[in-house]
Amino acid sequence: MNGAAVVIGASGGIGGALEAALIEEGAFDVVHGFARSRGGAQHLDLSDEASIAAAAALVGKGPAPGLVIVATGVLHADSHGPEKAVRDLDPAWLAQVYAVNTIGPALVAKHFLPLMPKDGRAVFAALSARVGSISDNQVGGWYGYRASKAALNMMVRTLAIEERRRGSRAIVVALHPGTVDTALSKPFQGNVQAGRLFTPDRAAMQLLDVIEELKVPDSGKLFDYEGKEVAP
Repeated sequence: MNGAAVVIGASGGIGGALEAALIEEGAFDVVHGFARSRGGAQHLDLSDEASIAAAAALVGKGPAPGLVIVATGVLHADSHGPEKAVRDLDPAWLAQVYAVNTIGPALVAKHFLPLMPKDGRAVFAALSARVGSISDNQVGGWYGYRASKAALNMMVRTLAIEERRRGSRAIVVALHPGTVDTALSKPFQGNVQAGRLFTPDRAAMQLLDVIEELKVPDSGKLFDYEGKEVAP
């Protein structure tokens, strides 16, 4: 057994599948699942640092977390879709997208990375997206989502550098899960190639397989669901 596993965003499609898979595999003594929609001790709102700190305090009672996964993200809402052109930019919506996709995961790292063991194997992973790759952007659009995920990738790289400097062997990575059949991708699934729309259960297993193969030199990078590095 390897301490605790933590899933942030456990009420979502991918997060729920990750939580279920980790429980079923039984590789960790405890699996903690947190989400904004959950109550009590399992409540965690990425826009509320106090709730993140409370969740970390609960996990900090032990055993130490060997795996923390931030499985959250926002692409659209009832009143907003991803921007198609610069004229669509709305500062309030951009702020909300950054709050969930970039700032929230960074605050989770702030409170949870210090709980992870310096020695032995520990992985902190945040779900990112290939569209956050600046070099891979060939079609434009989706300003807020692209930029917030690019910013998340930079957060991950910077966190990884700091972890090395403090003598930690924790692996800090961003992961691209592919297109998964969840509410986030629902309006855009018509453009997905055959065989490239994954169920949440399959996506979770693919991500856990990638995490299992990670090594310390991989820290700070973005990997897709096949374990291939995505250029920044």
